[in-house]
Amino acid sequence: MLRKVVMMRRVLHVKGDVMCTLVLLVLLCFLLYTRQVVQSSGWSRPVWKLKIHGSTSSGQILLGSSGARVRKESRESPLQPQPPSCKPQLKSRPSKPKSSSQIISRSRSKKVFTTVAARKRLPTLPPFDFASYLREKDNRNFSLLIDQPEKCHIKEEEKGGGGSASAPYLLIAVKSTAADFDKRQVVRQTWGKEQTFQPGGSIRTVFLLGIPRNCSSLPLWDRLLAYESQAFRDILLWDFEDTFFNLTLKETHFLEWVNSSCSHVKFIFKGDADVYVNVENILEMLQGREPDEDLFVGDIIVNAKPIRRRTSKYYVPEFVYGGGLYPSYAGGGGFVMSGHTARRLSSACQQVELFPIDDVFLGMCLQLIGVKPLCHQGFRTFGIPRPSAAPHLQTFDPCFYRELMVVHSLSAPQIWLMWNLLHDPKLSCHNRTGLTSGPFKWRRRIEEMSSDETDYGKKPVFLMH
Repeated sequence: MLRKVVMMRRVLHVKGDVMCTLVLLVLLCFLLYTRQVVQSSGWSRPVWKLKIHGSTSSGQILLGSSGARVRKESRESPLQPQPPSCKPQLKSRPSKPKSSSQIISRSRSKKVFTTVAARKRLPTLPPFDFASYLREKDNRNFSLLIDQPEKCHIKEEEKGGGGSASAPYLLIAVKSTAADFDKRQVVRQTWGKEQTFQPGGSIRTVFLLGIPRNCSSLPLWDRLLAYESQAFRDILLWDFEDTFFNLTLKETHFLEWVNSSCSHVKFIFKGDADVYVNVENILEMLQGREPDEDLFVGDIIVNAKPIRRRTSKYYVPEFVYGGGLYPSYAGGGGFVMSGHTARRLSSACQQVELFPIDDVFLGMCLQLIGVKPLCHQGFRTFGIPRPSAAPHLQTFDPCFYRELMVVHSLSAPQIWLMWNLLHDPKLSCHNRTGLTSGPFKWRRRIEEMSSDETDYGKKPVFLMH
């Protein structure tokens, strides 16, 4: 009997150990499952923290997770990280440079602290911290680091005779970045070439730049711009970060420069570096126009709605712009305005609150001064679409470009090629097979091509069969 009791105890003891082991395994599996669920839901996801002290950016980018944690950290995270060596290492002075090639800059020491990067950013988060943008958007005055004070002073010998010096007939202003040296060179050698087309009529060109966000893509960029300014005398550089949402600052500072250094210019063309421009057609369009009257011509976008889709480059939340429609504005690929309108816009843009999309912001300024922008079919800021009625036609055709003003967007080799094709004396656009006599007309107008959720970005010029 005693032997049976001992055996029963041993059996029960073994069964108890097995039961405890099974219970522990079940608990462990439950904990692993719970941890997996929590991680997949994003509750305990690591955060990307980036702190930069001493930044002069006008906005901040959103880094990290959503909720109150992001709102707390967004006050410390700048718009774009900028290495300390990105600024020219010259002492800053409040006065303007004495010569066109002199660089005025600030030397700032910045400390960057980074932690473990996040595994995956939430797809619903906007790529831009609009709350920080609204807090800092009133900081709109930045120093001019490279100036061209003599750009608009035409010498007497250039005018072909006597008389006092005057401003150019047409000023070409091109938005660019420090790394786009090849694009600037192509523009200088093709449609942006400075010239005197008749006695008293001259064309001058400037490039509008800001400070690059980092130096990894172009080391010694400040030296490049210094040498480039000495060689070509056409660089305007301001002390703000050259980002997409800071293009509005580039707009306002250029208008201020026109008002102070080129106030007597008759007409202005302003566009991107990746467009092809028929300057001859623009000059023909301006014949008979009075520079002292309001004029604003381009590819005008009417009744455009704000993009509310967070994944869009042009996303704007309702608390930034609550209206249902934007005012009429010109596509940023290129437009023409009179010097009188530019001077009025310079004053109006100081009264309008900064808006992150520069094209729309300029439309707001036009609305304030009561100028209605004029739509011209020669401005193709969406590129040239292949007409459905003639799918066999090649859109990259000099005979198409010959009748247009501006075409967006082209690469640097395409711009160089098209300019040479159009200036080839052997070019003939008559008696071509498959083409009707007279200019070709597209069935759809540009404003009809935009929909409620159109992203007004770049579209390719080459459309393949």
